Amino acid sequence: MSNGAEGPLRAVGVDFLKEQNSLHHRTKDYNISSLAVRRGQRFQLKVTFSREVKDNDRITLRFSIGEKPKQSNGTLLSLKTGLDQPVNSWRTAILQKNGKECLIDVIPSAEAIIGKYLLSVKTGPNIYSPENSFFYLLFNPWCEGDSVFMPNEAERAEYVLNDTGYLYVGSAKNIRERPWNYGQFEESVLDCCMYLLDKSKLKLNSRKDPVIIARSMSALVNSHDDAGVLFGNWSGKYSGGTPPLAWTGSAPILQQYYKNKKTVNFGQCWVFSGVLTTVMRSLGIPARSVTNFASAHDTEENLKVDIYVNESGQKLDHLTNDSIWNFHVWNDVWMKRPDLPKGNDGWQAIDATPQEQSQGIFQCGPSPVNGIRKGDVYLPYDSKFVFAEVNADRIFWLVKDVNGNEKYIKLREETKVIGKSISTKAVGKNTREDITHQYKFPEDSPEERKAVQTACNYLNSCNLGVGYGSGEVSKPNLQFEIEGEKEIWPGQPIDLNIVVKNESGGSWTVKLAGSCQLESYTGKIEASLATIKQTIETEGKPGMYTQSQLSLAIYVLFLVMVPAYSSSPASRPQNAVTHATTCMQQQQQDLAPGRIFKCKIICAPRKTGLKKIVAELNCTQVKGISVEKMISITE
Repeated sequence: MSNGAEGPLRAVGVDFLKEQNSLHHRTKDYNISSLAVRRGQRFQLKVTFSREVKDNDRITLRFSIGEKPKQSNGTLLSLKTGLDQPVNSWRTAILQKNGKECLIDVIPSAEAIIGKYLLSVKTGPNIYSPENSFFYLLFNPWCEGDSVFMPNEAERAEYVLNDTGYLYVGSAKNIRERPWNYGQFEESVLDCCMYLLDKSKLKLNSRKDPVIIARSMSALVNSHDDAGVLFGNWSGKYSGGTPPLAWTGSAPILQQYYKNKKTVNFGQCWVFSGVLTTVMRSLGIPARSVTNFASAHDTEENLKVDIYVNESGQKLDHLTNDSIWNFHVWNDVWMKRPDLPKGNDGWQAIDATPQEQSQGIFQCGPSPVNGIRKGDVYLPYDSKFVFAEVNADRIFWLVKDVNGNEKYIKLREETKVIGKSISTKAVGKNTREDITHQYKFPEDSPEERKAVQTACNYLNSCNLGVGYGSGEVSKPNLQFEIEGEKEIWPGQPIDLNIVVKNESGGSWTVKLAGSCQLESYTGKIEASLATIKQTIETEGKPGMYTQSQLSLAIYVLFLVMVPAYSSSPASRPQNAVTHATTCMQQQQQDLAPGRIFKCKIICAPRKTGLKKIVAELNCTQVKGISVEKMISITE
């Protein structure tokens, strides 16, 4: 029978071979009905036709992305299976014919646009668009031609495929881990990321570039400019939303945002970082959450944290715009930087916490970590801000009233207080890895001081902030120390000894002024607790000590969590459990001191394998107590 008698060739079905392709592309864990593949790596399609395919039949696969795809800008690709000629570096070929079925090989470009593609099959004048004809195309850290290529397999497993981890909080001397479920493979998470890409209004050709996408996502994960994912709240008042400490994973936040298309309340830095890690890993960009302890917030862009105090030693909030956070959590993402000088590929810092505007909106990065280490603060994006976070110097200024005018006197400059114990989860281990050396040279080393000088030279800012009149202060060889209890228990006063040590041979009259103020973890003054003013005479003998005591006749119940042996009950604790895509909350009755409560959670796992369950306890007196358990789900 002739071709004419059989009729023209028409496609009647397409099988995306989801199980086979997703296994090879390491996308089988995504809870999605459509296929997800990674660019630069081949995948197969099985196409069924109306009749047996002949050698002279012409079959064209058409891939399109966006609302108005065009061949001219690479958003519409027509690939003829009989021609071994790439189209925008995409290739396709027939691997096998079996009656009416053809197995077709497709290799997307390693520089292809990321997003949701529609497929249609053209045979002559006939165009077939299968039902559910779209598939997801993601970045590919396994492909050497992709700009997010990461050569180490253990690191790819950690920074792309691991859906759980830890966020580190507290202080440099008291680092605590918070278990976090990133959940990048969970239901609706990838769709939410695609929605964010569309919401970004990036030109489709810009969606090839992980640098541009990472910067855009750092803006969209916060809500300040574009009704993005998460609203930041540091007020301590969380009615109308979820307290930041109550979140134990990213998936519930992204699912809620995608479902309602409304900003989710509330987040703080570790929540922003956790969500951004999820978004990056879901799109295929290697990412990690990073905590910087004693993290500077330099608002004046002079690479210094200027602290202004009055003659009683109290910090003046109305003059002090800079701050030092106990900790701040941001992200690193892995990619090449062809837009920068050589040596700046690899980890790039990005930050979704809305701190300072960059190019008119609240976004930060990507800034090359290697460039930050060397003090190359001119490099895009926001390198001077990130450099200050880890390596600024802290300067104390005394504000004196002289004939009704304020006079600013430089008291001292500290070079070793910023950027401590920079931390992330270790590769393949449930332990903390200190990556301070990746961000900065050892404190006060020649290399570190050179990096600071390099940064200052780029900004011409070494003398910024001293225009108030620095007035060199004489420098007797005196040392000051504060001695006191390392731990403060509820209901107990604070006793501190201020020790003045004279290491010179001269006698000095010391006018001692000091204060004790309560600060939030972001450096904001919440209360002034006590002050001291005293004149001390030191004897002219080296090694002499003089002590002065500062006692706070107040109690610090509001500063600490209620221990198990507290005399008062903890009111109505709420137990939140996160597993898979679900965040469940149960409200309990009042819990008396020393008592134990238990709750039963029923869940239905959707797939086998290891899964982490995180439970967190929150109530008025106790916040952020969490526990995790890894379970194995079998058939």
